[in-house]
Amino acid sequence: MADIIIKNAYVLTMDPDAGDLKNGTILIEDGKITEIGEKTKESAETVIDAKGSLVMPGLVNTHTHASMSLFRGYADDLQLAEWLENNIWPAEAQLRAEDVYKGSLLACLEMIRSGTTSFADMYFFMDETAKAVEESGLRASLSHGLIELWNEEKGESDLKEGKRFVRAWQGAADGRIKTMYGPHAPNTCSDEYLAKVKEEARKDGAGIHIHVLETEAELNAMKERYGKCSVHLLDDIGFFGPDVLAAHCVWLSDGDIEILSKKGVNVSHNPVSNMKLASGIAPVYKMLEKGVNVTLGTDGCASNNNLDLFEEMKSAALLHKVNTGNPAALPARQVLGLATVNGAKALGTETGMLKAGKKADLIIVDMKKPHLIPCFDLASHLVYSARGSDVRTTIVDGKVLMDDYRVLVLDEQKVIEEAQKAAEELVARIKA
Repeated sequence: MADIIIKNAYVLTMDPDAGDLKNGTILIEDGKITEIGEKTKESAETVIDAKGSLVMPGLVNTHTHASMSLFRGYADDLQLAEWLENNIWPAEAQLRAEDVYKGSLLACLEMIRSGTTSFADMYFFMDETAKAVEESGLRASLSHGLIELWNEEKGESDLKEGKRFVRAWQGAADGRIKTMYGPHAPNTCSDEYLAKVKEEARKDGAGIHIHVLETEAELNAMKERYGKCSVHLLDDIGFFGPDVLAAHCVWLSDGDIEILSKKGVNVSHNPVSNMKLASGIAPVYKMLEKGVNVTLGTDGCASNNNLDLFEEMKSAALLHKVNTGNPAALPARQVLGLATVNGAKALGTETGMLKAGKKADLIIVDMKKPHLIPCFDLASHLVYSARGSDVRTTIVDGKVLMDDYRVLVLDEQKVIEEAQKAAEELVARIKA
């Protein structure tokens, strides 16, 4: 007997070998998909009738700072330097562990509600984010942020904490939590330090999550300090490989793209954050042409201001059409691949497509909404018309986290109230 059967659904598998099913059935057992087809003779403890809905892989958010949900709307419409140095950094200096826990829970709640089943996160007090992930039922790749700033003592302290976190939480929450090393960026960590981080990650068999060439200011600073850009520096010290997740990658040259492609680096494209902070437009179209594994991320809520990957998909598609002058650039199904298959590949998880043997991380999208009628192309609708609020059911590792719009794993009202209180108290400390 299966644990869950989903029936009467349009199934968007994202499996290139299988295609879609117009009226499909999915069987889930022991956290995995065991069967996909038109019908089944099996029975299950839980049967979900998805008539009028679409089943698809859960979305993968490859770059977040989850607990920054507490900074949502705190410092908007500012130049990057003013935003960061005069607002965000002073606010972060007042953060406490309990703030990170409450902010992370709020982020997890938002992601469950909007169809994200897995995310990559880099921040501080990461034990608290890991606890929130464990409690929420989501899947995550987590890293403690390492900011050396050419201060050897600080760098060693950060690296010690990063290593402790990697070893303490790897494989936790029944395998839903993976850990990574999180050096902040090449312009906040020395080349010697980055080489040391790479070596520690290699020893632990852990991935690396890093910001790369988010801004022109970083590009200029790197050229002034090293006579080369971030990508060439990282390549020269042997940093790159398929274990690296590079966020943003806005200010890339054609030569940089060749390096990323050759070394199998995964890129997290964050279009909304990049537009909001006027950081620039990442050359995603060129990267995809060169075979780079491009994924989608939202960044933190301080610079987005939400975690809705449906919105991110639409923004990505539209941004690169107007940037290239080509309306055929980044078609809907390719964008869906960035948010599912490519994201799962970047995080090394057996998710991202609906296929027998894969982890049962999937969502059910209600297609009976006014803004989704009529429907001629479901993939197109998901990217250009759907919203995170159209997700009715979220399942991770074969466990139902939200059923028919009702979150089952968290006390939603309590999470919201405690996050609101924590944010207000945080701002009061900043002002004091």
